[in-house]
Amino acid sequence: MRVRENSRRGGDVDHGHGDHTSTARLLAERGLQGTSFSEVLEASGAPRGSLYHHFPGGKDELVLAAVGVAGDRAVRILDSLAGQPAPEIATAFLALWRAVLVHSEYAAGCAVAAVTVAAGDGALLDRAGEVFRTWRARLAELLAEGGVDPAHAPALAVSLIAGAEGAVVLARAERDISAFDLVAGEQLAAVEAAVVRGRG
Repeated sequence: MRVRENSRRGGDVDHGHGDHTSTARLLAERGLQGTSFSEVLEASGAPRGSLYHHFPGGKDELVLAAVGVAGDRAVRILDSLAGQPAPEIATAFLALWRAVLVHSEYAAGCAVAAVTVAAGDGALLDRAGEVFRTWRARLAELLAEGGVDPAHAPALAVSLIAGAEGAVVLARAERDISAFDLVAGEQLAAVEAAVVRGRG
């Protein structure tokens, strides 16, 4: 089953305007260790003094803010799906990540996952964990409202997020969308089956 591609540029690659946008995009493409403060400056076009004024903690403080913005962006997209049937919510969620891959030609993934992998412990990992917990909770709410048994919705939400994140990694490594589409198909089938069980 192939997830239809959403016309919006998906996930956490496009977050609005300014320094957070540039940082999130670089994180999604290069990861935490591959993103330098000087590259953020160059990509944002902001004067060095201005960026240091707003983010005296340097790169880590800017990354913290960018991860928060990335998380909020995804939540706003999820909120726009409220009231839809659970399969439509899952389709739209997966389509966002597919769009990230296709539009970036497999150069970009998830900025929040990139920080999670490289941050170790501390404030950056804490912020990434907060974002994932927020995504899980909101997605579970929407799935339950869309026909999934509320007792099963949290597990299904975790599976959708984990499946999408893993499929993004595979697609980037292989530079091919087929692995993502296979995972997406299995995830959608699970959601559809959960809706059927919820009606029983």
